[in-house]
Amino acid sequence: MATPWPDPVELRGRHASLLPLAATHEAGLAGAVRDGELWKLWYTSIPTPENMAAEIERRLGLQARGSMLPFTVLDATGRIVGMTTYMNIDATHRRVEIGSTWTAAGAQRGPLNTECKLMLLGHAFEALDCIAVEFRTHRFNQQSRRAIERLGAQLDGILRAHQRAGNGTLRDTAVYSITATEWPTVKAHLQWQLQRPR
Repeated sequence: MATPWPDPVELRGRHASLLPLAATHEAGLAGAVRDGELWKLWYTSIPTPENMAAEIERRLGLQARGSMLPFTVLDATGRIVGMTTYMNIDATHRRVEIGSTWTAAGAQRGPLNTECKLMLLGHAFEALDCIAVEFRTHRFNQQSRRAIERLGAQLDGILRAHQRAGNGTLRDTAVYSITATEWPTVKAHLQWQLQRPR
């Protein structure tokens, strides 16, 4: 059996840390998702506190099959504030998507998300030698789309009627990407965003 790519890794920054997802993170993640009742957002799929153990098991199962590398997000104090992943992993073509991300309401609109994306993109392009990194979100998730665009990702297009959402509606998926040749400029931009006065 082929070795899964990429390997689990810890990524640590000043404002955030990304740890390999573990079942022991369940209580912290359940508490984090309660901050803002994130599962009530109709245009995204975020686990309820009661379903957190099942979501951890699902993500770890996908990791075992080589299609996902999930992380638990911690803030600067070491408190669990969310989840993110490398997903839709294509080892042959060295592509990953950064997605299935959610962050507690109290940790949003600060440097945490920017630093998480800087660490994930840096690892993808500099350690994993990716040729491109994708981001996907619901066409109506304007907060997510603005955040992706602030990273410097380019809109590749809209996949119309791409998936059925939990509430039965059809999801149009906005697909963005950053390519390896764009990474140095995007990296400089993200580093500037983290260093500028807030």
